Order: sequence, then C-alpha cells, then structure tokens
Amino acid sequence: MKTYDVTALGELLVDFTEHGVSSQGNPLYEANPGGAPCNVLSMLQKLGRKTAFIGKIGKDPLGAMLREVVAKQGIAVQNLMTDSKTPTTLAFVHTASDGERSFSFYRNPGADQMLKEQEIDTALLNHTRLFHFGSLSMTTPESEAATRLAVETAKHAGALVSFDPNLRIALWECPELAREKIAYGISQCQILKISDDELSFFTGTKDMDKGVEQIQEQYHTPMICTTMGKRGSRVYYAQMCVECGPFLNEKTVETTGAGDTFMACVLHWILTYGLEGLDQQRLLEMLEFANAASSIITTRKGALNVMPEECDVWSFLQQRKKSIIGIN
Repeated sequence: MKTYDVTALGELLVDFTEHGVSSQGNPLYEANPGGAPCNVLSMLQKLGRKTAFIGKIGKDPLGAMLREVVAKQGIAVQNLMTDSKTPTTLAFVHTASDGERSFSFYRNPGADQMLKEQEIDTALLNHTRLFHFGSLSMTTPESEAATRLAVETAKHAGALVSFDPNLRIALWECPELAREKIAYGISQCQILKISDDELSFFTGTKDMDKGVEQIQEQYHTPMICTTMGKRGSRVYYAQMCVECGPFLNEKTVETTGAGDTFMACVLHWILTYGLEGLDQQRLLEMLEFANAASSIITTRKGALNVMPEECDVWSFLQQRKKSIIGIN
C-alpha cells in the first residue's frame, strides 16, 4: 500500500485576480493561491484522495500564506521548500468578458524555479501511486533537474505518471525550448491532458485527431485527454475517441483552474478504475464528471481554495442531465 494517492511537483504561486475598483477608481486585485499542480491536488483532496506537493516558495508573507493554505487543504507539505533569496512567484490574471484569461507573470526568477535536485524527497515519491507534473518546472536548469529526478524516482517505484503541459509561452526563452520540454513530459507519462491550443502548438496542426495521432505514433501514450474550452472534451484511449460536450454555465466569471479541475477528476477516475480495460461508457462518465466539475469552478474566483465538493459535482451533473431531457 502506498501512503499517497497523488504527489505533484511544480509551481505554487499567488494569482492576483481582478476584484472590482476602489473608491478612487483604481483596479483591485484579490490574492488567490494558485499554480496548476497544486490546484490539481486541491480538487483531489475534495474527492477523498491523499496527496503531497513538491515545490518551493519564497521566505516572505505571501509564501507563508501559501504554505498555510495548502496545508489546510490537507495536502502534505513536508517537501515544500523555502527560498530565502528569491520571492514567491506572482501572476496577475486579466479576465475577458467571456471569462477567458491572460496572465502577467512576476517570475524572473520566482521561488518555484529555484527547486534543486538535492531537495527532492525521494522517499515521498517511493510511496505514491501516481506522480503529476507540468512543463513550467522545467524553465530553469535547476528545477528541470529536480523534475527529472522526481519523474525517474516515481517511475522506478512503479507509480503512474500524468503530465499537463500548462503552456505559458511568455515564460519560455523561445517556442522551440517549450516544445522540447513538453516532448519530454509526454514521453514520460501514461496520462496526458492537453488543451486544443497546446496540441496545435506542439504538433503544428489544428486538426485534433491528426495531432493526437502524431503523439500516439511517436510516444504511444495510453490515455490522451484533450480539452476544448466551450466545445467540451475528448479522450483518446485504446483505439477509441470519446467526446463529451461542455456544461456551459451562465454564472461563469473566469476560467482559472478549469483545466486543473478537469485533470484532477481524470486522475481520480484512473485511481478508482485503473488504466486498463476501460470501456466507452466508463470513459464518457469520466468526461461528464470532469466537465461538470470544471463548469462549477468557472463560477468562482481563483481555484485552489474554492474547489467544489464531490457531492456538488454529482448534484450539478444530475440537474443538468434532467434539464436536457426535460424533467423538472
């Protein structure tokens, strides 16, 4: 038996999200805990999973706030390191009228980039069922070495590996370097979550089926989940392609964390049913649950601290299905 269901490595930062204007007409921002890998763990905690996080924060008030919030979620933080010289990473989230986002990062460098190979708790990785990571932990040589050690250790211990590119092109020196590191992530994982924009960036084609086919031919990834924003999601698995439409929400305020919520639900499904022998119905149920949870998070500011409860997801899903078939 493994101690943890999922251990994730990567960025933990503060998302400053728009929160109206002051009496003087100045924009106000709310400090929301964030960072894709830890967002995933937060939702997994809501689903009853035991999780741990590997990362680095600054020795500053914002870093202390992040540690407190993450620990309060129930996520193990014994391998959350502190850097005394580099500040906690910040991101300002700018939201369009339809909820879509753009980011301004203060990460040159940020503490999350300072994680070192010798700071990785390999014992932690030996006791996890699944290891999850993204591409942003590979934007500096130091944190890339730490990431690769974590991946190798987890795989050697028999853990499944999941990867989400979480592409933020402004954080890379050049697009070619981003593609190179994304290629490494895909080469190491059994479960890939990739958005339509990321798939186009990586493969050079806007045809999703062709892009996924390229990845499958080169990397033989057992499960590829593609998210398509307002068009829903797909999963490619064992010669099948299953698609699920979105649950568009009139209460949407922003889409921060929607992909991370989706990723967490997929991982929860795999931890429950395994990665082998899944049929079309089981895959559709997985996508429905993940899309429903993602829809809920779009109605809330931030992500890590406001993930939905499992019962809320099932209730939301049930109500939406009733409305589709006209049952009051």
